Amino acid sequence: QVQLVEEGGGLVQAGGSLRLSCAASGRTGSIYTMGWFRQAPGKERLFVADILWNGEITYYADSVKGRFTISRDKAKNTVYLQMNTLKPEDTAVYYCAAAQRAVFNQKEYEYWGQGTQVTVSS
Repeated sequence: QVQLVEEGGGLVQAGGSLRLSCAASGRTGSIYTMGWFRQAPGKERLFVADILWNGEITYYADSVKGRFTISRDKAKNTVYLQMNTLKPEDTAVYYCAAAQRAVFNQKEYEYWGQGTQVTVSS
C-alpha cells in the first residue's frame, strides 16, 4: 500500500503562484508514475500532469502547459506541482495519485490522496 498526503492548497489571486506537494509513504519503492489531477465543482476529474518516478519524463494537459511544472524529490518521496500564472479556471480540488506501472488514464492509478483545494480569485 502507498499513502499520499497533499499540501499547499489555498486562496490566491489571478496571476499568482502556488506550490502543491504530495508526500508518499508506505511501499514507495513500488511507485512508477505519479500524477496530479483536478476536479472543479460539478465537473469530472481531469488530468493535469504526471511524472515517471525514475526517469523524470513528464506530461502535461494542454491547459497548464507553460504554467505548471511537475517535479519529484525521490529522497523525500514527494512530488510537487508548481503552479504559476494561475487563472480562475484553475480553481479545483487537486489530487495526487500513484501507480505501480506506466498508465494511460486516471482509472489505472491505484492510490489517491485526499485532495487539496485551490481557489483562484479574479
